Amino acid sequence: MGERKGVNKYYPPDYNPEKGGLNKFLGTHALRERARKLHMGILIIRFEMPFNIWCNGCGNHIGMGVRYNAEKKKIGMYYTTPVYQFRMKCHLCDNHFEIKTDPGNLEYVIVSGARRQENRWDPTENEQIVPEDKETSKRLFDDAMFKLEHGTSEKNRVNKVSPALAKLQCRNDAKWRDDFAANSNLRAIFRAIPSSLKAKEVLDNALRKKSSLNIPLVPENEDDLRLATLLSQQP
Repeated sequence: MGERKGVNKYYPPDYNPEKGGLNKFLGTHALRERARKLHMGILIIRFEMPFNIWCNGCGNHIGMGVRYNAEKKKIGMYYTTPVYQFRMKCHLCDNHFEIKTDPGNLEYVIVSGARRQENRWDPTENEQIVPEDKETSKRLFDDAMFKLEHGTSEKNRVNKVSPALAKLQCRNDAKWRDDFAANSNLRAIFRAIPSSLKAKEVLDNALRKKSSLNIPLVPENEDDLRLATLLSQQP
């Protein structure tokens, strides 16, 4: 209901238009509770966690997308783009953490109170399509010769990987052309798994009963079977 207060059309009987708008007359701000620290340059906003973090106070994991009431303030400029810093309290403890924007790298940076869970990797290692960086995009726009050379190298790379892509496409088509048969094989595999697990459970129960054991048994290993055979053959 808080967002409706800013568009309230009710005017009290003692309202005096000479004092200005309704907010000036009531001595309130249009943003209400969100502007209680506006005189300090701080605005209360709803902040969504941009990545996974670990809280330094309680050590708990906070997932990406968790929302907090954060204090937003401007701390500087990156050329003509303002740099903002957000301060919020952990919902699991009394620790506060601060995160600021990094316009130069199009990223958020943790200032204090938490540490980022590193799940980043180089997309070129698994042959993902990587967008051009700013320097390359600028040269493609300004340098016609570089654009021609870049296009030629891209065509050569496409020609190089085309046979592998065609092979994968043919293999995928051959394997999944008959959807009914592929689905039947998959269901047969899933039906066989519970049967094998049930048979193993029967054998394990029989072995535990024979040896008077009350412990879970691990799957058999070829090295363990070879070692047991050698031990049984010793005099």
